[in-house]
Amino acid sequence: MSAVIADPAALGDAVPVKRGKKKLLVIVAAALAFALAAGGGTIVYLKKRAAHAAAAAAEAGEEGGPAATDTGAGASARPDAMNPPTYLPLDPFVVNLADRDVDRYAQIGITLEVESSVFADQMRGYMPAIRNAILMIITRKTSKDLLGSSGKEELADEIMREAVRPMGIEIAAPEPVTPAAAPAPEASGAEATAASAAASMPKKAKKRIGTTRNPIQHVHFSSFIIQ
Repeated sequence: MSAVIADPAALGDAVPVKRGKKKLLVIVAAALAFALAAGGGTIVYLKKRAAHAAAAAAEAGEEGGPAATDTGAGASARPDAMNPPTYLPLDPFVVNLADRDVDRYAQIGITLEVESSVFADQMRGYMPAIRNAILMIITRKTSKDLLGSSGKEELADEIMREAVRPMGIEIAAPEPVTPAAAPAPEASGAEATAASAAASMPKKAKKRIGTTRNPIQHVHFSSFIIQ
């Protein structure tokens, strides 16, 4: 029985094939390991970045103090872009002023800022009476009264009170500030006794209108011309 001798050429061809498969497996495994390492590094980086952003936001909140979360008057004063104010523009007023030395008149454009569109619609139904009330205010003014900024502010306050009066809304006017009385000269004994008795008598309380919320929030002047 003769022995079978393997063909060296065939053996030479088989060895490189097995080595090539092993090499391919090693490359694939290395690629997978690199991908996993890169993915893990990305996750760690994102976590660190999120933690850094949270720390920065907390630090900014501490520096801002209570103003960052204030919900009081300061927060309510900020304009709300989602709920803009309701404006009610009025036709311009051309009014003769109360100047006596020369004829002066004022041309004033007024826009009322009110609490809601519903109230603006209600005001339109009372507009003749509202315009009359505003006209009566302006005709009592002189050009000197309206030239300064304080005069314009006083006019705006009066319009806010009088424009709602035709609708049955009474707004109390601010009490005038009375100057301090000058010290009286020294009185005799009888006069001092009478003055003391008069001071001890109960004084009649002034009748005041209760505080009512005004639906008109601001009075804006779109034009203001005095000639």
